[in-house]
Amino acid sequence: MTRASVTVAPLSVQLYTVREMLDADLAGTLHRIAALGFTQVEPFAFTTYGEALGHAMADAGLTAPTTHQRFIGEDAEPVFAAAAAMGIGTVIDPRVDRGRWGSVADVEQVAADLNAAAVVAARHGVRVGYHNHAQELEIVLDGRTALEVFAENLDDGVMLEVDTYWAAVAGQDPVALLRRLGDRVGAVHLKDGPATTDVKDQVAVGHGGMPIREIIDATPHALRVIELDDSRDDRFRAVADSYAWLAAEGLV
Repeated sequence: MTRASVTVAPLSVQLYTVREMLDADLAGTLHRIAALGFTQVEPFAFTTYGEALGHAMADAGLTAPTTHQRFIGEDAEPVFAAAAAMGIGTVIDPRVDRGRWGSVADVEQVAADLNAAAVVAARHGVRVGYHNHAQELEIVLDGRTALEVFAENLDDGVMLEVDTYWAAVAGQDPVALLRRLGDRVGAVHLKDGPATTDVKDQVAVGHGGMPIREIIDATPHALRVIELDDSRDDRFRAVADSYAWLAAEGLV
């Protein structure tokens, strides 16, 4: 069988995957990630690490095109200023509470909040985005998932980072979802496993049941971000195995 043609796009890793290692040895962990072949990472709650994170990334030869940091409904100006200072181009809010997705009007207000934050971010040369969990895809409003209603109300400059694993957990076909969202998707989280709510079930990319090649084919130009929320296996080893599998498949 001939494989579908896939565009090789940038690869990153969500640092939440190795959070305990970062707390124990920030610089050493980033050097170990770089040694695997990564040139990009996606920090989480990056302002808690302060300037030390920027220095450690630079020393390891890593950049952060995206980062996770809550800012919707908060004083976002310091967040965007810090991102700009660190050379981070896109700040992604990782989660808005489920109670704010209950109706079309609720979702429209979340989108309005994100659009307003985008105006503030633009003053610092930074873009904003949003990352889903299962909740935004479990909730269906007028025949559409809440995430799709949300996407339709976002300004053009706002991107989505689609967590394909949580989409599958919510009962959605992640490939079909990505195709429906189209160019709104600027990044995808690549995870693998049986798509259960137990995060310990997650495994290295290519070692579970997720349609990884099809996901990548549906978003050929999106940033690809490896992540494990947790695992029964060693998570750093899983990151290494994920990179090795993607490389062997010609996807990085």
